[in-house]
Amino acid sequence: MPGFLLHVGATVMCPHAGQVQVSPGNPRVKVGGQPVATLADMYMVSGCPIPPNPPPGPCLQVKWLVPAVRVRVGGQPVILQSSSGLTFTVTQAPAGPPQVVMTQVRVKGT
Repeated sequence: MPGFLLHVGATVMCPHAGQVQVSPGNPRVKVGGQPVATLADMYMVSGCPIPPNPPPGPCLQVKWLVPAVRVRVGGQPVILQSSSGLTFTVTQAPAGPPQVVMTQVRVKGT
């Protein structure tokens, strides 16, 4: 499914409105002056309001399940605005899909 490429400056949230930060592994390819997000990058959640006790606790990370099929950076598929993923808690329990709120709107991929 086509969508705009995700980048480090995009706004992505966990299902509970925690902010997702992208740690890019390959900062050489950029859109809008920001490194493009790939499947190999780390996606950590901060500010998830779910209390740590009782388990499963707050969201900790995002794992993308369906990246771009045709666009790659450094051999890794890029993440699109339309990509599917799951957030996971500190106990590695799935917490729901991440929400891409805002990204650049010039470069699309499939």
